[in-house]
Amino acid sequence: MASNLHGLAEAGVSIWSDQISREMLESGELARRIEEDAVSGVTSNPTIFTNAILGSDDYADQIQSLRSSGVRPQEIVQEIMAEDIRAACDVLRPVWEATDGSDGFVSVEVSPVLAGDTDATIEEARHWVATIDRPNLLVKVPATPEGVPAIRALTAEGISVNVTLIFSLQRYDEVIDAYLGGLEDYVADDGDPRRVFSVASFFVSRFDTEVDKRLESIDSEEARSLLGKTAVANARAAYGLYLERFGDGRFEALASKGARRQKPLWASTSTKNPAYHDLLYVEELVAPGTVNTMPLETIDAYQDHGDPSPQPFTDYDIAAARADLERLAGLGIDYDDVVGVLEREGVEKFARSWHELLDAIGS
Repeated sequence: MASNLHGLAEAGVSIWSDQISREMLESGELARRIEEDAVSGVTSNPTIFTNAILGSDDYADQIQSLRSSGVRPQEIVQEIMAEDIRAACDVLRPVWEATDGSDGFVSVEVSPVLAGDTDATIEEARHWVATIDRPNLLVKVPATPEGVPAIRALTAEGISVNVTLIFSLQRYDEVIDAYLGGLEDYVADDGDPRRVFSVASFFVSRFDTEVDKRLESIDSEEARSLLGKTAVANARAAYGLYLERFGDGRFEALASKGARRQKPLWASTSTKNPAYHDLLYVEELVAPGTVNTMPLETIDAYQDHGDPSPQPFTDYDIAAARADLERLAGLGIDYDDVVGVLEREGVEKFARSWHELLDAIGS
């Protein structure tokens, strides 16, 4: 069926639900959205599961049963997550098969409290792969300094990774290196790179939230002209880097053996500032071979009034985006400080949600 979201998908954007719950699965809503809203994947994180579990009674019987058996709160949460992720993988399995393993994935995140521990991150990622036991599973690993070597190690084992919490272009370059290095290690060990899929999740709206505060404190015409523009600029510049890195000889050598590009994924795409268009981070980031994860409200908004024939941004737009980021430095805004703050806040936010959920179940 034709719809605004199907038009977005035809422009090369994979539409993933940034939301999952037991109710979505048992009511058939996820299956319906695959059919009607062109949804082709699902992401999850500690905050999403906290909202789902604490915001309904759908998990009450399972929680009580596990608690009565003496299961610890962390293991209860992992059991709940595993059941939902496994069920979502099964619903999306036909998409994965129809796209030859290039879409139809469901993501589960390693515990955010492990973001500073490379070895523990690797071990938990292996645990999720064994527990879920589905070919269309992605394990989310944060792009922290300790997460980057874990990404390479997991890729070298043939594990498909969703690299999350990317804000910095330099860190994104390191993530691409980790993915390519992991593929090279995997191929050298006689692995089939066609089995490996990966996305690199660039967080979008939070960049505007942080930079806009700094621009408003400057209060000049030049600063005001950049309000609400730098998050899109950062993402477009990231796509330019993606085109460069996956268009060179290093990747071509891997592609000749069947390796896939690591798709850029736009995360945190709901608009935080009510003064901005509600589809700003969707319509301005249309590009072939990308993923856009949206909460259900944003998916519904695009279906209602999104562009049915969106046009991808161009090389000219990428050049303009890079120029906008350079203008920040001219205004005294330190890009490295911005992305450093956002990375720390991102890890802390997910860790708070994780502890909130464990505390609630424990009580």
